[in-house]
Amino acid sequence: MRYRILIGLTAILAFGSWTVRSAPPAPSAAPEGLPKGTLADLFQGRATVVDLTWTLNDKSPYWPAENYQPFKLTTIATLEKNGVLSKSLSFPEHLGTHLDAPNHFEKGQPSVEMLAAEQLFAPGIVIDVSLPVESDADYRLTVADVVEWEKQHGRIPEGAVVLLRTGWGRHWTNFDRYKNQDVRGKMHFPGYSAEAARWLVEKRNAKGLGIDTLSVDFGLSTDFAVHHVINGAGRYGLENVAQLDKLPARGFGLIIAPIKVEAGTGGPTRIFAVL
Repeated sequence: MRYRILIGLTAILAFGSWTVRSAPPAPSAAPEGLPKGTLADLFQGRATVVDLTWTLNDKSPYWPAENYQPFKLTTIATLEKNGVLSKSLSFPEHLGTHLDAPNHFEKGQPSVEMLAAEQLFAPGIVIDVSLPVESDADYRLTVADVVEWEKQHGRIPEGAVVLLRTGWGRHWTNFDRYKNQDVRGKMHFPGYSAEAARWLVEKRNAKGLGIDTLSVDFGLSTDFAVHHVINGAGRYGLENVAQLDKLPARGFGLIIAPIKVEAGTGGPTRIFAVL
């Protein structure tokens, strides 16, 4: 059984492996943008794993719209009465750290269980716009921002997942501040511009775009143009991503594990960055 598990893990991570020290390179090249290394680096403590996932509970921020309900955890069996502890879960698909599948905003696109495993492993990059966001809660990433990032850090790897760090994650435990609604109920938080999203998908073949807010579209959006760009291209979005301040601008891999629900439009997702 032990050998089967190791073989399975090797197969899962065969798209590339990571190292941060002087381990010998693997015989085959890792995908563009990922450091070379061996699978042993991950299991021998020579790699750092960062969990980019918020814990789900009844205080988790959720989209403030009709029929959206908060997380609910109910005990249905106890050790004392039933000899086993078991609970039921109730939550909307798009709650907490989650994935927006391509069918979320576009007809004829894959639902969450149809995403190929290869789409859920990728090199990652972080674009930091936390500084302009400090003075403009409605800030949107521009193509110029992306070009400037490449001047400083090099070309974005082909097929990467782009993560946008806005600094909004610091408000996660304050739902009202996280939504940041004005007196008219309009939300104010940063996001991608449709132009930047299109550029990343078309010019760099990004597998997905992620962010540390409620939505890849900025809070005031009414047409959700970024969702349409991403989902229309068969790509996914990642929202409410945690701990982006713990990541470098590049040089890490991502393991993205959404709940696999038939015909689902997304779902809570465990995301790991491996440095």
